[in-house]
Amino acid sequence: MVLYFSKPPVLTRLFAFLLLTSYTSWPAGALNPSCAPGGNFDLSPWELQLPIGSTGSPETISSASLQGCSGWENFDYFFTESGDGALVMKVPGSPASAGCVTTPNSLHCRTELREVDPSTGAAASWSPNAATNRLIVELVVTVADNSARGTVIGQIHIDDSISSKPVCELYYNSNGDISIGVEQTRSGGDEVFTSLGNIPIGTVFTYELEYYTGLLKVAINGNFQTLDTYELDAPNSYFKVGNYNQGSSASDVHVFSIYLEH
Repeated sequence: MVLYFSKPPVLTRLFAFLLLTSYTSWPAGALNPSCAPGGNFDLSPWELQLPIGSTGSPETISSASLQGCSGWENFDYFFTESGDGALVMKVPGSPASAGCVTTPNSLHCRTELREVDPSTGAAASWSPNAATNRLIVELVVTVADNSARGTVIGQIHIDDSISSKPVCELYYNSNGDISIGVEQTRSGGDEVFTSLGNIPIGTVFTYELEYYTGLLKVAINGNFQTLDTYELDAPNSYFKVGNYNQGSSASDVHVFSIYLEH
């Protein structure tokens, strides 16, 4: 079992309870507003995809460049909030409205962490049939984009060698509505959506994504649902965290803690 922790601030009572009852350890300590995100979060298992660069080839920041108090940051897209030390991920809008750029298989811009192997920096890939694959994120969406479902704040994505599609995407919209879409097939384009409730804009909450022993689960503030995976047949996958904008207006996500377990 491998665990990767951020250094969280004071957690909500519910979230602290979940940690104490579900996991063996979580490091103490407040976030430091004077450090780049890599000084507050263990970014060794992540690389960063940005909404800048050239069309079809957005800039990617390596895990090694992100790490440490003096690690990479950009105050337009990925930086430490000066007040509370949160990791801020911003997207200006769409290619048409803001001139941002997308990955080859998407029409939408993103500032998003993509899971990598921390020992090599290469793309991560794990089996959904393994004993544990778990991601927990504490965050607040301060600005959601103007799309119907909103920005994607977390994903489980199918290994790129298998498909360019996600297993599931977790959405948050400008009304505070949270939903998750699960693809029915590896070819994609047929997501089935499940409503997960409402968290008002500006309210801190947690989500958890799990995909192990063949079961896909999601939780908002500890309330779990098991999701059908249809015809996906447990493809090797990886996690993503951040702000994957689905609209034409700006979006702004602040992250307070990230817990990753395999």
